[in-house]
Amino acid sequence: MLVAAAVCPCPPLLVPEVAGGAAPELDDARAAATDAIGVLAASRPDRLVLVGPAGPTGLGAFPAGSRGSLRGFGVDVAARIGEGEPGERELPPSLTIGAWLLERTGWRAAPVEGLGIAGPLDGQRAADLGRDLAAGTDRLALLVMGDGSACRSPRAPGAFDERAAAFDAAVARALGDANTAALAMLDARLAEELHAAGRSGWQLLAGAAEEAGLGGRLLYDSAPYGVGYFVASWS
Repeated sequence: MLVAAAVCPCPPLLVPEVAGGAAPELDDARAAATDAIGVLAASRPDRLVLVGPAGPTGLGAFPAGSRGSLRGFGVDVAARIGEGEPGERELPPSLTIGAWLLERTGWRAAPVEGLGIAGPLDGQRAADLGRDLAAGTDRLALLVMGDGSACRSPRAPGAFDERAAAFDAAVARALGDANTAALAMLDARLAEELHAAGRSGWQLLAGAAEEAGLGGRLLYDSAPYGVGYFVASWS
């Protein structure tokens, strides 16, 4: 059963070594992520599943000990999920950022495993994955990585789209209220057009939390680079 969840953004700029002189711009996001992960630890989970969007080579399960790096972003920063022998595959960037957050906060509360999912994954399939994760009797916590729209300003990676602000506002409300029905109803096609890679992860969370009765808190909601970033805590 799902006992807690955290939602965090996964831009490489969250890591100060990548952001360089611009690192202070995301200090509030890092602080919020630290708080959200603290709530996960306080829920006394039996296991933590780290979920994030991935390309074709990063899909599927990653066991404890799997490693990732940010060398592709020009910095010598690496992270791993939990304890264990390194896996054969490297973590995709979203899970690497999640692993970095867990290491940064000194996570020791429960074993960790990773799950890479496709950003365009069908919403029903995403929800079913969440239900499967939460179906056991163990106390499950989820750390769901993913960004909102990338179209909030003319300089955003996806260029400006007037629909982006309303889409992100709806996501923020749903995450803050732990509204699983609202997350389930997110328009997958619109999310793809707005380059909102977090949509499938949020719908996985909605499936996992359907019967959990969790309450939500929105800890961070901003778009400093024209990309919607959210941090939320469900417990």
